[in-house]
Amino acid sequence: MAGGAGVRANSKLCLFVHLVIFGWYVFTLRANCSLEITSRHPGARSYGGRWKYLTFLNLVMQTVFFGVCIFTDLLHTLLPSKSTRSGAPLLLVKLRDGFFTVLAFPVGTFVFTSFWSLYTYDRELVYPKRLDDIIPIWLNHAMHTVILPLVLVQMYLQHHRHPRRINGILGLALFASLYLAWVLWIHHVSGLWVYPIMAHLSPVGLALFLGASSLSMAPLYLLGEKLNRAIWSQTGNQKKKK
Repeated sequence: MAGGAGVRANSKLCLFVHLVIFGWYVFTLRANCSLEITSRHPGARSYGGRWKYLTFLNLVMQTVFFGVCIFTDLLHTLLPSKSTRSGAPLLLVKLRDGFFTVLAFPVGTFVFTSFWSLYTYDRELVYPKRLDDIIPIWLNHAMHTVILPLVLVQMYLQHHRHPRRINGILGLALFASLYLAWVLWIHHVSGLWVYPIMAHLSPVGLALFLGASSLSMAPLYLLGEKLNRAIWSQTGNQKKKK
């Protein structure tokens, strides 16, 4: 299989790239958690802390994912070829693939597309201008821009087996539902809307907005399927020609 051969042939390269990306995410998370909390931006110390923001949850998710990648790469590099086809290494590969296809790619892509779409339309709805004095520009891009090229690098670097489509979409839907419930719970307990745009919507508008946001993740899952198939079918054809 092209994917397995690619991982085996480039295990050291994969390990190096994953170490760099993992280090970048650890650095970004540390910078995010080190931001000074003031009365101008009390969000991080209000109910739910940073954990109420999908951007922060995505940063944690990407960090954990690339940590799993590093561990998997080390096993591929250190263990004999036959040992990586069964047992713990195989389970780790399945975990890595499921993590990437169901969560890391679609959620990371959603954070990028939803943030910059709203930012372009009216930044006050998602990222008020006053935050420029609190959050450095580079950190804003680290949280909302760099995530997309990094998941695309990962998609090109290693082949990922998608689960059955219905299982993958249901898994993503479960994540979206849990996050939506978390957002609504925060508003119920504290009266705070996690994102400014929610305070401007009527109950019907809010329901449509949250529903559309949740449903938009399914096409991103299908996009990941299509891109993965396109990249790795082309790689497989090139290897056959050689």
